[in-house]
Amino acid sequence: MKIIHCADIHLDSRMSANLTREKARERRTELLTTFRKMVEYGAAHEVDAILIAGDLFDTKNVSATARNVVKDLIVGHPGIEFYYLQGNHDEGSFTGGLSQIPENLHLFDSKWTSFPLGKKVCITGVELNPENSGSVYNTLSLDADLVNIVVLHGQESEYSAKDKAEVIHLTALKNKGIDYLALGHIHGYKKERLDGRGVYCYPGCLEGRGFDECGEHGFVELSVDEAAGTVESRFVPFASRNLYTIPVDITGCVSTMEILERMKEETDAGNYPEKSLVKYELTGKVDVESEKETDFLLHQFSSRFYFVKIKDSSKYLVDYASFAKDVSLKGEFIRTVMGREDLSEEDKAAVIHYGLQALAGEEILDA
Repeated sequence: MKIIHCADIHLDSRMSANLTREKARERRTELLTTFRKMVEYGAAHEVDAILIAGDLFDTKNVSATARNVVKDLIVGHPGIEFYYLQGNHDEGSFTGGLSQIPENLHLFDSKWTSFPLGKKVCITGVELNPENSGSVYNTLSLDADLVNIVVLHGQESEYSAKDKAEVIHLTALKNKGIDYLALGHIHGYKKERLDGRGVYCYPGCLEGRGFDECGEHGFVELSVDEAAGTVESRFVPFASRNLYTIPVDITGCVSTMEILERMKEETDAGNYPEKSLVKYELTGKVDVESEKETDFLLHQFSSRFYFVKIKDSSKYLVDYASFAKDVSLKGEFIRTVMGREDLSEEDKAAVIHYGLQALAGEEILDA
């Protein structure tokens, strides 16, 4: 038996990677398309069920297109059983707009609900809320002779959460007869041992939407051996595009072209796909009189990747000793800034950098 475990798809998301309006709209469409392709992958690989562990949608105000595409995919694949547990983002957003629930769509509520799958597999889940989050663990009762897959949406108890309902107390789920705990809410893939019998797993989101969701994304495919009572799982990379943050140490660079060469070296070493969304983060320390033009740097990679941004986290170094006795206007300016007690060393260096540009008659572009 094969099962897909996915979560945090966030259809209709506004996207959060500083995209243009046109590209944000395109990424929303790609996200919906990736979900369609995942369902079609399931059909092609004879998957028996798809578990959606929360946040299928990003908002309660679901577009007609997203709602109809999801509904038609479910109805159009009667050989796949869909188990949908709503998360903190999508409560009532999808089912509230349906005139009839498809026969192969199974829903959970605020009490433990179990669905048999095949002869030896049981899918059990509950939607956590402030009223039940502290008591559901005591009411979970599973048949130890079955392969038990439990579905929840929330953060592990060792993480902080804005709402107590979002916390999943893993210790309270140990030794309950769980073979696979299918979780949602954390947007990166993670699989760990729950107890001597089972594991817990976050599949992560299907597509990264911002640079806090870098790296590969996709879903988890389960292989269940009903006779042996075992569950094996593997992560399946499936996103149409991935996001990457590329750190570039520019220490010692004195010009934009030298920085560009460093960026090219890091890019080539990472072998990043051209369809990616990329953020370069410039780090290190450069001389206060160095020349650095981020607009030029950005333009050099704009045709190589789908989307590019640059975050300049580098610092300026000032050789104060060399200006201590400088009788020029530049020396006087630097000494004046050095004497400012209301500025941090970092702010002093930045003021000196832009001040030197102004004294040289340069147009300040990156201030």
